Amino acid sequence: MIRTGLGQYLQWAGELKGKKLAVVVNPSSQWGGCHLLDLLPAQGLNIRAIFTPEHGISGSADAGAVVQDGRYAPLAVPVWSLYGKHKGPTAEQLAGIDVLLFDLQDVGVRYYTYLSSLHYVLRAAASAGVVVWVLDRPNPNGSYLDGPTLKPEFRSFVGIYPLPLLHGMTLGELALMAKGEGWLDNADTLRLKVIPVAEYRREMPYALPVKPSPNLPNAKAIALYPSLGFFEATEVSVGRGTAAPFQQLGHPKVKLGDFNFTPLASPGSASNPLGQDQRHYGQDLRQQQTSGFTLRYLIDAQQAFRHAGQPLITSPAFFDKLAGTDALRIQLTQGLSERQIRQSWQAELQQFRLRRRPYLLYPDYPASP
Repeated sequence: MIRTGLGQYLQWAGELKGKKLAVVVNPSSQWGGCHLLDLLPAQGLNIRAIFTPEHGISGSADAGAVVQDGRYAPLAVPVWSLYGKHKGPTAEQLAGIDVLLFDLQDVGVRYYTYLSSLHYVLRAAASAGVVVWVLDRPNPNGSYLDGPTLKPEFRSFVGIYPLPLLHGMTLGELALMAKGEGWLDNADTLRLKVIPVAEYRREMPYALPVKPSPNLPNAKAIALYPSLGFFEATEVSVGRGTAAPFQQLGHPKVKLGDFNFTPLASPGSASNPLGQDQRHYGQDLRQQQTSGFTLRYLIDAQQAFRHAGQPLITSPAFFDKLAGTDALRIQLTQGLSERQIRQSWQAELQQFRLRRRPYLLYPDYPASP
């Protein structure tokens, strides 16, 4: 049976006895229905500070919403936001901390921001001389290596490393790669330990026991997220404010299909969704077989918007940050086919496949695009 890094806590908790700990957690940081913040104190471990990423410790903050600092009453310790004034822990927040444990469930897509939070945590820990343990978790998109590779000039919080869109790695492997490739300030001084997932192979399907963020509620949404995330730079709704976010797409004026839905305000997942209270016409993707990354939704929408005399991509700078390059946007507007666009990134995918090899903790099994 697969056991996450946290799931093996009985094997390593003894090493941390007497240490002052900080943790990076959210609702996904659990094993067997029990949260890290309950499991580790029960083993006598001393948690002195909590850090939390986008969506907050409760996992209910909207995408992009500033997460405020707070306090975790059961342990009487501060909760510091990594998605507000600071992207990483400050020297003052890490003062006196011996080990920082990082345990977040990623979804394996470059623009998902937990990887960026990991980057700033590693950088801060290296500067402060704090040891980092990454409690690794499976990548639900882990068997795919696909999409354009991020260029340095498009680096941002939604694209922190020169990775393909689907990199096929876990956060533990990416932490090792960031250190090994020198993608961090003071990478040589970082003291890093990764607790690998036990009995895990990259091609194994992995159903997440807890949704990693408010608008990725199930395996279907996570599988569609690499392909639908680009619509965040358009006026096309991907279902935020409905019961099936990232499982449908539509627009109130440009008809993208015969299905219809109406986004509504939904505190905790979509307080002010795109196209709120307007009927959208498009597609219900919940019954479609989807895996990896496909361009067909973008290409079909591009054609529909061109026919309507409207631009699909209304935030080109943000689209380029999501893509990690301006090439994809240009290719779409030029009307290139999916085959032609895919061909343009194959050489970089093969280069990355070789570059990542020294850092892999699990058998290399990339599915064909």
